[in-house]
Amino acid sequence: MITISEKAGLLTVINVFTVENHQQQQRLVDHLVSNIEKAKKQEGFISVNIHKSLDGTRVVNYAQWSSKEALDTALKSQEFMAPVEKAVEFPHDFHLYEVVYTTQP
Repeated sequence: MITISEKAGLLTVINVFTVENHQQQQRLVDHLVSNIEKAKKQEGFISVNIHKSLDGTRVVNYAQWSSKEALDTALKSQEFMAPVEKAVEFPHDFHLYEVVYTTQP
């Protein structure tokens, strides 16, 4: 379940991919979505959300893990990494985050 809260203590991975056009953008979205089941099998996986920019130039992968250790273990899994390696052929900006503040009306 998606939990965006500074109290949750989860690790957030935000990966922003740069693509050249809407067609390339959709191919990357389709690739990421088709491989979500592999991520779901990893211990410590919480959620993933895929976003695409309206101008067709970006795809954002927002994922949550129970801890950095859980992500590090997944990154050592060939089953998990095979589709990741294809996605990272696109220029991308990958960083780990913690949620520090949220609010709602």
